[in-house]
Amino acid sequence: MLEPALSSGRPAPPEPATTRANSVYNLGKHYPHRQWLTMAGLMLGLSIGLSFLFCNGCKIWSEDFLVTFGYNFAYTFGLWLANGYPNEWLNRRVDWTVQPVRRFLTTLAFSLVLSLLVILLVTGSFMVLYHHRPLSSLTWRPFVVPLLITVVISLFMHSRSFLLGWREAAIQAVRLQKENAQAQADSLRRQLDPHFLFNSLNALTSLVEENDPARASRFIRQLSQVYRYVLDSQEQEIVPLAEEMKFVEAYLFLQHTRLGEGVQVEIELPTAALDALLVPPLAVQLLLENALKHNATSQRNPLRIRIELDEAARTLTVRNDRRPRRLTDGESTGLGLNNLQARYAFLTKQPVVIEQTETEFYVTLPLLELR
Repeated sequence: MLEPALSSGRPAPPEPATTRANSVYNLGKHYPHRQWLTMAGLMLGLSIGLSFLFCNGCKIWSEDFLVTFGYNFAYTFGLWLANGYPNEWLNRRVDWTVQPVRRFLTTLAFSLVLSLLVILLVTGSFMVLYHHRPLSSLTWRPFVVPLLITVVISLFMHSRSFLLGWREAAIQAVRLQKENAQAQADSLRRQLDPHFLFNSLNALTSLVEENDPARASRFIRQLSQVYRYVLDSQEQEIVPLAEEMKFVEAYLFLQHTRLGEGVQVEIELPTAALDALLVPPLAVQLLLENALKHNATSQRNPLRIRIELDEAARTLTVRNDRRPRRLTDGESTGLGLNNLQARYAFLTKQPVVIEQTETEFYVTLPLLELR
């Protein structure tokens, strides 16, 4: 399968972006334990209702009714806390979507143990402080009804939280699929932009006028290879890095023909690693196009671009000198890097790193691996 977030050549649902707490898969966020006023009111109303049920016929301000209410409120409030906040702690350690059975059993075990402690504390306190009886006289019977109620309510809350979170995750996955498809379409449309074709045809015309049939013939083959790769990659979400770099070489040949020595590209990639590593199609070319579009080039002061692979970190970095030039209206949409980040967010939790200094701009792409 593909590492870190793919299998069988198709992307899996996205992993959490940065932290579990902000992830769409943080299913525990649907537990209502943080709604203090609402839940306190609900516990109060439930306690009053249970007091009327268990102390039928008692006067409201009688000692029996108040003691029964105290029992019920202590139970409901304590069990609410015991079954709410531990789930928030578990959400950061055991994800529902990664190990659902383990998470369910762990949650159930936590719920039973903490509920037993709450029942023991409440029952023991009333027995010693109110009834003035020794703690050794405590039996198992006071635990049965509260535990049964706790298990039923806990299972309901876990099921509700899981289903709501799962639905949200499914909606998010569909949204990301649409975003990924839109990003790919935008990228492909940008590469088929008439300006690119117009510039390429102008360069080809110059070669013909210079009576250089060999270079003109090679230029046509490379231009054909560029457009063939663009069309072939429309249905692919990932491609081997080796294929992407062959496309990059063809693209750079066209740019060298047009710009001459105004651009110098240095590529340091061990060929042995290229077939095993994967990237979204047109990702590397987009970074080269971005560098050429936003920076000035000249024969005397060429724009230097460097492509390097960190095989240990499984990353590819494209660096270029910073020589900003003024862009005409409509020449740049400003969406290229954003689309690239959106495509990577669909494929892996590892981010695209974009950095710049006074003299250099560089983008680091995480590389996927076939295992």
